Amino acid sequence: MADSREFILQYINENGSIEDSKALCDENNFDHEQFINNLKSLYAREMITYKQKSIQVYELTKEAQTYLDAGATPEIQLFNCAPFGETISESDLQEKFNSKKTYKLAFGKCMRNKWFKIDKQTKQITKLVEQANDEAYQALIHSPNFDKNEIKLLKQRKLIKPLKIITIMAGKGGKFALKVPIIVSDLTAEMLNPESDMYWEKIEFNAFNYSESALGNRPLTGRLNSLLRVRQMYREIFFEMGFQEMPTNNFVESSFWNFDSLFQPQQHPAREAHDTFFLESPELCDIDQIPEDYVQRVQSMHENGDNNSIGWRYDWKIEEAQKNILRTHTTAVSSRMLYRLAQEKEFTPKKYFSIDRVFRNETLDSTHLAEFHQVEGLVADYDLNLGNLMGIIAQFFEKLGIKKIKFKPAYNPYTEPSMEIFSWHEGHKKWIEIGNSGMFRPEMLEPMGLPKNVRVIAWGLSLERPAMIKYKIDNIRTLIGSKLDLQQQYSAPISRRED
Repeated sequence: MADSREFILQYINENGSIEDSKALCDENNFDHEQFINNLKSLYAREMITYKQKSIQVYELTKEAQTYLDAGATPEIQLFNCAPFGETISESDLQEKFNSKKTYKLAFGKCMRNKWFKIDKQTKQITKLVEQANDEAYQALIHSPNFDKNEIKLLKQRKLIKPLKIITIMAGKGGKFALKVPIIVSDLTAEMLNPESDMYWEKIEFNAFNYSESALGNRPLTGRLNSLLRVRQMYREIFFEMGFQEMPTNNFVESSFWNFDSLFQPQQHPAREAHDTFFLESPELCDIDQIPEDYVQRVQSMHENGDNNSIGWRYDWKIEEAQKNILRTHTTAVSSRMLYRLAQEKEFTPKKYFSIDRVFRNETLDSTHLAEFHQVEGLVADYDLNLGNLMGIIAQFFEKLGIKKIKFKPAYNPYTEPSMEIFSWHEGHKKWIEIGNSGMFRPEMLEPMGLPKNVRVIAWGLSLERPAMIKYKIDNIRTLIGSKLDLQQQYSAPISRRED
């Protein structure tokens, strides 16, 4: 029966539902696969409900089928070959059994069941019982309706194997009817005749397919670099956490904003040529663009400190502060933004972030680049502490899907206390540093003019290293530059947060 749809509708109308499509097909000699197709057709028209379920049954192995064909298991066949009340030699019994393949199995079963006894010297076999029960065969003839004990017995002897059968439960749908409506795609002249069975009011028309799949395959297009995808994910996380993005459009910075405003002394090793790229032209910035009173307060803090600090105790030089460099961190931008914030008439708590390129005179290896991206976040508010910093960092990385992090005390000239942030890298099988954090020192904040009890917590990390952890990449140079894996960029999954 190729089209059993009307049978299905009639059956559901009379019985309320179909509980087991497989049993119904077996009962009516229907092809179950075709029957399911007809059920799906009716379900697509909303004429019936449709629920799939799987049933575990057991089917006989080839070995079990041979036992059924023979009418007994090998041990019973061997048992019947031995006479009761007299002995028989093992060779005669084996010849009488006439099956070398199963003799060993059958004889072992007879011995274990204590049906036979053998004299080890004469090799004569005595049949100990007159009748034997063929439990395995009796279980096999109940196929496929085995009880629990039969299943256990037959599984032990590997005479059955489990088989999952998909069956369908069906009931009345929202558009249930006893007749399957005719659905057509094109209008014909016959459909305009009111006396015709194909009159347009008596039939249904296929809905036009306006879905995206009907538009065909999308053409091959470019792909965003993995770093840009991770960058966008970071931005969305910062926005979700209520942060504002800082402008980071100047790669060239003065040493004043990059170092001096952060209370980093001019003799600090990070300001040497082996760590920083200095510009030859223009070598110096126009210091007059920076408010003079702020420059003086920064100079005073470096040289003498204030009531709570002794400063760095050296002669601060304006020439050193004027040197132009390729910025070594985006904290220079943070310093500018905090200074602007301090100039407002009334202080308002702020949360800022930035993601952009920075430059370090680094030795290139699998985890270091001379040009990389720094992610920076900071929060300025009253009476913040180290607990606030650790909590917001943990929340930030959890949203990235990085849950294995730990902190290590560190030293930074412009933050105190300071902490390095480490994350576990599955590829390297070790903890790698992914960021730095701390609370900006009062010596940095007070020259700006921020209120005394305002604290600023901040953290910075590279964009590349967390991307390596997320994509399980063990060489940072394959993310950007000439060693970029174009196929990986094309096929990499879209970055997503792991909630």
